[in-house]
Amino acid sequence: MRLIRRTSDRAHDEGASPRRILIADDDPSIATLIQVTLKDPRYEIIAVKNGLEALKAFEEATFDVVILDVMMPYVDGFEACQRIRERSDVPIVILTSRDGTDDIVHGFELGADDYITKPFKTAELMARVDAILRRVEGYKHRVAPPIVRVGDLEIDEPRHRVSVRGNEVNLTPMEFELLYFLAANAGHVFDRETLFREVWGYDYVGETNLVDVCVRRLREKVEVEPSRPRMILTVRGVGYKMAEP
Repeated sequence: MRLIRRTSDRAHDEGASPRRILIADDDPSIATLIQVTLKDPRYEIIAVKNGLEALKAFEEATFDVVILDVMMPYVDGFEACQRIRERSDVPIVILTSRDGTDDIVHGFELGADDYITKPFKTAELMARVDAILRRVEGYKHRVAPPIVRVGDLEIDEPRHRVSVRGNEVNLTPMEFELLYFLAANAGHVFDRETLFREVWGYDYVGETNLVDVCVRRLREKVEVEPSRPRMILTVRGVGYKMAEP
């Protein structure tokens, strides 16, 4: 099966400017660990101690990735995520010591792209940041159709708009990516590992419950009856697919 992908797999140009990464964590040891992990000429790291400082830094400069700890004083990671997402589609990673589904769902509702649970492996953090940057770079080299229609669903990729039965639907960046991939490959079944790799861009399989949470959120936004989906279907024992047109 030949997949229709939204982007090419073009790597970051070694001669390009370093990618700017904003890190907000009130734990100095975690902030230092992240800075050491991402110490690379490809990256420029800006570290702050709380969500308030993160919002101030975001107002003053442009960033390619934002990493936010949830539990911070003054302004926590969830609020900082929401306020940043209101003004930008910059990739946001939530860093949390709580891995409950409610927290994951809440992060997605506020516009987060991903989450990492503490304690984390440095290799995992590096892999996720690299994957996010590859995905963003790939957006500049689109290889998939700009308009995708499946039944009452229409996805306008250049304008980043989704409408169902003529009504516009507000999606977070990762919800949009997952919906676009499924719709562009309507009728094909994908297991969670494949969706994790194709949509989130990871080269290895980790916590694939991200896929389930994102599918659940999408159904709540685009299905008439989310509990009885007619577009985003579950294929028992395999994964998910978009219904054929």
